[in-house]
This record gives sequence, C-alpha cells and structure tokens, in this order.
Amino acid sequence: MIIAALITVLFHRLKQPVVLGYIVAGAIIGPHTPPFSLVHDLDTIKTLSELGVVLLMFSIGMEFSLKKLKKVGSTAFIAASLEIVLMMWIGYEIGLFFQWSKMDSIFLGAILSISSSTIIIKALQGLGKNKEHFAEYVLGILIVEDILAIVILALLSGVAVTGSLAPAQIAVTVTQLSIFLVVVLVLGLIAVPRFIQYVDRFKDDEVLLITVLGLCFGVALLAAKLGYSIALGAFLIGAVIAECRQILKLEELLKPVRDMFSAIFFVSIGLLIEPGLLVEHFWAIIVITLAVIIGKVVTCTFGTFVAGHSPQTSLRVGMSLAQIGEFSFIIAAMGMTLEKNKTSDFLYPITVTVSVLTTLTTPYLIRAADPTVHWLERNLPRSVFAYLNFYTRWVEQMCSKGKENPLADVAKRLLLDLGLLALLISAIFISATFLDDYLFAQWPKFPFGKNGASIIAWLGAISASSFLYVACFRKLEALGIICGELTNGWATEEDASQTLKRFVGGVILIIGCSALVLLTLGLSYSLLPSWKLLVFPALLAVLMVGLFRNRLGALYAAGQAAITDTLNQPKDKPVSDSPDPILKEGSLVRIEVPPGAEVHGKNLAYLRFRALTGANIAGIESSGKARINPGADYELQVGDQVLVFGDPEQVEAARCLLERKSDSNPEST
Repeated sequence: MIIAALITVLFHRLKQPVVLGYIVAGAIIGPHTPPFSLVHDLDTIKTLSELGVVLLMFSIGMEFSLKKLKKVGSTAFIAASLEIVLMMWIGYEIGLFFQWSKMDSIFLGAILSISSSTIIIKALQGLGKNKEHFAEYVLGILIVEDILAIVILALLSGVAVTGSLAPAQIAVTVTQLSIFLVVVLVLGLIAVPRFIQYVDRFKDDEVLLITVLGLCFGVALLAAKLGYSIALGAFLIGAVIAECRQILKLEELLKPVRDMFSAIFFVSIGLLIEPGLLVEHFWAIIVITLAVIIGKVVTCTFGTFVAGHSPQTSLRVGMSLAQIGEFSFIIAAMGMTLEKNKTSDFLYPITVTVSVLTTLTTPYLIRAADPTVHWLERNLPRSVFAYLNFYTRWVEQMCSKGKENPLADVAKRLLLDLGLLALLISAIFISATFLDDYLFAQWPKFPFGKNGASIIAWLGAISASSFLYVACFRKLEALGIICGELTNGWATEEDASQTLKRFVGGVILIIGCSALVLLTLGLSYSLLPSWKLLVFPALLAVLMVGLFRNRLGALYAAGQAAITDTLNQPKDKPVSDSPDPILKEGSLVRIEVPPGAEVHGKNLAYLRFRALTGANIAGIESSGKARINPGADYELQVGDQVLVFGDPEQVEAARCLLERKSDSNPEST
C-alpha cells in the first residue's frame, strides 16, 4: 500500500489513470522484478485481491440496476455472443499458427473471449465515463460475458476430459446456472429491500454497513460453494440492493472499503508480471495482445451495431472492451490442473502478461474513443454513414413494430413468467434433494428408513412450491385465452371463431399442464427411488392444492406485488448532512407527488399533513422553483418535490399520504 500510494500520487500528477499506477506498483514489489522482491507470500495477496473483486463487483451491481439490465439485455446478449464466438476462433487460429497443440489452441481461444469486468469498470470510473450512455451497454455485455463464461468452463471441461462435447452436461450446467440466477434475484427482491429498510431504522451507519457486507459476502460464498464465480454472486446481490431506497447512502458507506481492496486487486495483477517471459515468448505475446485489442474492438463494435445502435455508440462500446482479465486467469488455471489433455505450462504466464498489457492500453482506448469517432465522421464518405444510419433506423422500426400488438407482448410476459416459475420449482426440488441426504445422514433410524426421509423431503418440496403450481395453472389459463384471441380473423364465421378460440385455449392449457407434470416427475426421480412411493403423497398434494388454491394464489400474488413494488419504488434523494445532532436523529427526504395522486390539487390545510403524519414539510420544489416552508394554502401538484422532515415512521406515513392514488380507499390510511 505504501508503494501503491507513492506511485498513484505520481500518476495523478502526470494525469494518468490510477489503475496503471496500481499495476506498476505491483510490478515494482513483485517476486519477479530484480534486484530483490519486497513480497514473498503471494497466496495472502491473492486472498486479499479476491476480497477486492467481491467488493468491486458488488459496487458495480449497485450501480447497474435490474431496470438497466432489462433495457440493454438484447444488445448485451447479441454483442457478447458474437464477440465470444469470433474471439474463440481467432485465438484457436493463433495457437495453430504458433504450432501449439490443439488443446492449447482451444484454451487460448476461450482465454481471449472474456473481457475483465473489474478492470474495465475501474477504468471507466477513473475517466468519469461510467455514467455515460454507452457505458450501460458496456456493463450489460460484461455481465452476459460473465454468465456465458460459466458455460465455456463446462464446455472446456467436457472437451479436455472426454475429448468431445458433452451436451447433457452442458444442459445441466446451463439449467443450474439459470436456477441460481432466478432464485437469488426473486428471493432477494422480496426480502432484501425490506430487511435493509428495517436495519436502517436503527440510524446506525456501522450496523447498516456490516449488514450489507454480510449479504454481499454471503451470496458470494453461496455462489462459490455451488461452483460459480464469486464475482457473479457479488454482482447479483448488488443488483438486488440497487433497488433499495437507501441505495445512495449505501454507496457512500461502501466506497472507502471498496477502494482499498480494489487497489490491492490491481496491485496483485502487477505482482504476476514476469519480465523474463517477455523475452522468451516475445512474438507470441505481441501477436496475442494485438489480436485482443483489434479483435475485441472490431467484434464488439460489430455486435453492438448489429443490435441496432449507431456507429458512434458501437465504436465507443468496442473500444472499451479490448481487455482480458480474471476469467481468463481461471480458464488458464483450469487447463493447467486437468488430469487429461493438460495444457502447456507457458499458457498461464502468457495470459497474465497479455492481461497486464491490455490493462495498460484500456484507459487510453476508452479516452481515444470520442476523438476516433469524430475523426471517422470527418474523413469517411458521407454515403457510408448514411447506409449505416439507415440500418440503425430500420432495426428501430422493426423493434417498434414488434411492440404494436399488446396481446403478443402480454403473451411473451406470461411465457417468461412460466419459465421463471419452472426454475423456482426446480430450485425447491433440488434443495429438497440435499435436505433428504442430510436428514437421513443425521437420523439413520428415521421412520421407514431412507424411503421415509425421501417422502418427507418430497412432501416438503411440494408444499413449498404449491403456490407456484397454482400460479402456473392460472397463467396457463390466461395464456390460452390470449393465444385464442390472437387467432381472431382466422375463421370467417362467429361460431367457428369462438370454437377455434376455445380449442386453442384448451390445447395450451393441456400442453402446459402436461409439461408441468413431466417436470415434477423428472424432479421427483432424484428424491423417490420407487414410483410406487409417489402415489399416496401425490394424492395428498393434489388434495392440499385443491383445498387451498385461493390462499396459495394470494400468496403468489403477494410475492409478485412485493417484487413490483421494490422495482417501482422511488429512491430517496440525499440531502446535505448537517452537524446538528437534532437533524441527525431525523430524516430529511424528498418525496415526489406521482401522477394520479389523491393529494393533487389539494392544499396543505385541507390535507392536515402534520396532524395525520407527524412529519413537517420543510420545502417544496415545483416547476424548478423552490418554496421554503410553504403556507397552508399551497396546493400540491403532480411532480412536486416535497422535502419532508421527521423520524422514519413519520416519513413513511408522509410517503403513503403523498403517493396514495386517487382511487384508493380513504379509510385505508
């Protein structure tokens, strides 16, 4: 940290990115730099650097909310998929060019396909570009890359061990990864914001910080135990916490901790630089480095443009992603530890060196993106930009046409909901399988032995997922009705049209229920060794669902409403802190009057704001004009920013009053 501080101060004076200073500091103190090494215990530094990865990815998730991920989802998937496929092919061809083995070439392609989320985000933050429009797409592509990297690891395991692809193993890996993502996001959105709001009532920043760090490292540990990246787990819980009202306060609390450990992470990268390796594999390192920079700029730019974005935005995205990092290290390390078809020893140090070199160029490429765009606009023929912009407008029009039919859009959402419900049901049964093994191991004399424990675990899974089954049935009914309506116009006569609608709806319901039954049977196979054991528990489960279907449906609706409220709730806007101890005990919060609010057009005297809520209105900002301590005759309007002061309960009561819709029951509050 001493060397890092001195070098980064120097780099700051020279107006260079501090990330480069961290890497140079690591090279200075590293074990491979003559004349002597200041650091010998690399394992300890590696452990500390992993903490930096967790905290940095956690903060990235807090800045990149689920709404933004949904917004850039299609672009991220298209660009990331094209980039990974093309870069894997480029890396494979480079390996063959240097006459490396086929296995080395395959692993080199995988190593070059994944960019480093940690380094790129830090570079964007250091240059002040992380809030710009193109940065959203960069973040989206990085997230999709991290998810696809898990699939790549499974593919490489199958190729290296068996010499060929194992489709069944890949399908299982993708399904398990999807289940993990859905469970963390769904359960997180239901429980975490409410838990954070409860802890925030203590008005103790230390308690709040430790609680949030516990959630961060807890989900990262869960991801590691399940065989996924700790960075992926940290990012997911960060994205969940991004939907909390206290997000701005949490970001301020976490920033110092994140900065310290992320600095250690980048210093640890510099520790891995081996100057002697630069001479031994000089040309291979140069060629691979150029392939990463040029290949990723071209492939990411092309992928973003194909997704329908302007040439300018696409080029900015492409020039921000020309780097490899932590996932490349994981892939290279896995190749060295394989029992069969092990990769050559030189592949890992080459990977580290190329990562360091591309890390050094990343800030300069990001900084050069805007000048490059302006240069191309001045020098390329206008006809070229005209054709490129024509394609962009065409994609936008095609996307807008796809949204014209509201019924089709509802059908897509129902299909997505059904897929998520199927994943949640699968997660419950998989958890029950682990519970079954644990229960019998802890209680060998369980009644009826292993079969008794299996039945109990199966009934527990059915009971826990019963409300999900009811939700699936209702959504299948709705999907059948909508699909029937989409057939409108296929039959000329009214009676035939109605018959066709009922037929389509019935077919959809039968197919959906059959698929649900097959899914349950497949999941039950791992729990119940004999199908004869399924008869009685199945009848009991059907009876339970039939008797309590309304309550189970209400339970699912409550969970869905909780997620919707979490995603749509307004975030608290920070107000400058005051040293006055009285103000520190209260909350000073901005609350916006939403469209359709019951308070619209009513003055403060009529509302009896102070009497009903206990809170005080310190000021109101309306149409850009601030009114301090407004009078009782002031009429609230939609869009007014009301500055409310009070304790947490009073502020919450004020929020309910100001945000209550006009069609709500007045007696409800």
